[in-house]
Amino acid sequence: MTTRQNEAPIIEAIALRKSYGNHEVLKGLDLSLARGEVVALIGPSGSGKSTFIRCLNHMEVPSEGAIRFRQKKVGDTFRDKGEEIGFGTLRRHVGMVFQHFNLFPHKTVLQNVVEGPVTVLKRPKKEAEELGLDLLGQVGLAAKRDAYPNHLSGGQKQRVAIARALAMEPEVLLLDEVTSALDPELVGEVLSVIRGLAEKGMTMAIVTHEMAFAADVSNRVLFLDQGVIAASGSAEDIIRNPRNERLKGFVSRFHG
Repeated sequence: MTTRQNEAPIIEAIALRKSYGNHEVLKGLDLSLARGEVVALIGPSGSGKSTFIRCLNHMEVPSEGAIRFRQKKVGDTFRDKGEEIGFGTLRRHVGMVFQHFNLFPHKTVLQNVVEGPVTVLKRPKKEAEELGLDLLGQVGLAAKRDAYPNHLSGGQKQRVAIARALAMEPEVLLLDEVTSALDPELVGEVLSVIRGLAEKGMTMAIVTHEMAFAADVSNRVLFLDQGVIAASGSAEDIIRNPRNERLKGFVSRFHG
């Protein structure tokens, strides 16, 4: 895929640091993500990948540095103020899909998908349900509209979680190890949905250990190691032809 780095970024991380007590997890990371761009974040466990993307929509509050969305700084309030974007606006437009689905067990598949549009966006229920059914169709689960999460496979739950995030009509989608909790035979169905989103131009940051998938869908790949971006470039440079010995060793474990 071609890079879009020359376009104005829709979301940026600037000198981002995050510490828990004396443990510094992120050590001054930068990222600019253009509209329609897909960036894959790879790296060993504990390298800061999940913390980094959770900071992008302030699910984790950075210790230092800044997040900018649509060229406006994200402030310390839920309300927008002049040149600042509030947390509420940021989270409304920057969606998140988690490793462990986080579906409401007492709600049906369709109810899970329409909850956000109805309660947060104040959409009429009928309109939200029509959107929800369309999204469930896109992820291949329209027939499961009345099922409850405990009757679904892990792959089906994750596809519902993706549909739920898309129901909020985000401009950016963050995906945190969305296949790592799945049985191997279920991974492909979820990756297929994400690949389709990339082809439609959805802006995404994807934390993954699926090297072939990352190489296929991403404009850029970032290799995180010990809280820093140790390498950044095209999939060709980072995954298919790594030059850094640390990176080469990591990629070979997952990519063969």
